[in-house]
Amino acid sequence: MRGFLASSIGVTCAAALALPLTPPAAATVARPVPSAEASVPGSTQSLPLMSRDRALGPAGEQGLTRRDVRHFSLVGVVWDDPDTELHGRVQVRTRAVDSGSWSGWQDVETHYGDDGADPDTAERASGRVRGATAPLWVGDSDGVEVRVRAGAEPRTGPAESRASTGAVLPSGLRLELVDPGGPAAPQGGAPVGALRAGALSAGSVAASAASAANAALAPLGAPEIPGEEQRVKPKIGPRPRIVTRRGWGANEKLREKKFVYTKKVKAAFVHHTATGNGYRCSQSPSVIRGIYRYHVQSMGWRDIGYNFLVDKCGKIYEGRAGGVAKPVLGAHTLGFNTNSMGIAVLGTFGSSRPTDASVEAVARLTAWKLGLHGANPRGKTYLKSGGGNLYRKGRNVRLNVISGHRDGFSTACPGWQLYRKLGSARADAARYQGR
Repeated sequence: MRGFLASSIGVTCAAALALPLTPPAAATVARPVPSAEASVPGSTQSLPLMSRDRALGPAGEQGLTRRDVRHFSLVGVVWDDPDTELHGRVQVRTRAVDSGSWSGWQDVETHYGDDGADPDTAERASGRVRGATAPLWVGDSDGVEVRVRAGAEPRTGPAESRASTGAVLPSGLRLELVDPGGPAAPQGGAPVGALRAGALSAGSVAASAASAANAALAPLGAPEIPGEEQRVKPKIGPRPRIVTRRGWGANEKLREKKFVYTKKVKAAFVHHTATGNGYRCSQSPSVIRGIYRYHVQSMGWRDIGYNFLVDKCGKIYEGRAGGVAKPVLGAHTLGFNTNSMGIAVLGTFGSSRPTDASVEAVARLTAWKLGLHGANPRGKTYLKSGGGNLYRKGRNVRLNVISGHRDGFSTACPGWQLYRKLGSARADAARYQGR
């Protein structure tokens, strides 16, 4: 989701113009998949990338020629070192299952490292975290082609060779093809009654814990947390309706079991997922399951990074597990995850405008959640930097209570068209709080 700001917005890359060579077929390397896969559909195919241009060598261009693969709907590229940046251009073509036709080349956002756990945290230091592009939603597909080329020129500029830029690709590049699967039943196949009765499988225990974190707001196992029609306390906006993790079909066996909390929520950072805008609202749960699987299995995070997600129809979804009313520590804004929350709008908003419904949902969500912690959506607050490319570690930074991702890190996220709407979201959120 990140695009480093060079001049005004965005770093990008040189176009991949070389004709592809035909490498030997790459074997599908399966990542370790939890045993819940048998009861909760979904999978990840991981394919090592190969050299595409002998003149540039493997450090200058890698990829895969067209090939048949198992069904997938979301694609991204990962590499070994999370602290290494991919200076270059990643493009994919996919074949749609329903029509059998190939798409044109689509760009994948290469700068995604500013979404993640803060430096020096247990999640960041787990040894499992990888560097990664943003995930791209492509819909139900069964064929793929990818090309990755080193370079630092803007996408609109001329192609440039590795020799002239000095750019090299990160080591261990792999293509990740994610099948989000269908909606999850109660984990382990246990009905809600069995969860209450204590007849729990290992998967059911995790699902029960996720539901119990919201027990004050909804019955155990509820797919949604109901909304409120009016404020029940001064300076706290009415709670919006929120789809729970069970509601969007989270496989709770994928994530780490424990919940991690910060002290309070002083600020909200608004993001876009950079997954593209080609999804229907009925597909939003699938998109979120895909992002969740990509964050955990491909990138090595403990859970999905965002605290909440919002789709183009204005529906709000619970993100990282631990309870929607609680100060759950996320992995959304590198350096500023402590005492904040991350809200990601599904889509890409550099040039495309977000829907009014999605901006309204951000306002309603922040009016309620920030209100629980006494924060004024129109106000300012201080957060201590955990380290990043804008603010050194330990610096107290004055930020808007509702900020864009780019306010805490040099990035194009949440895209200019969404960022410019944050003023309206602040005003509406304050109004919902009765300010």
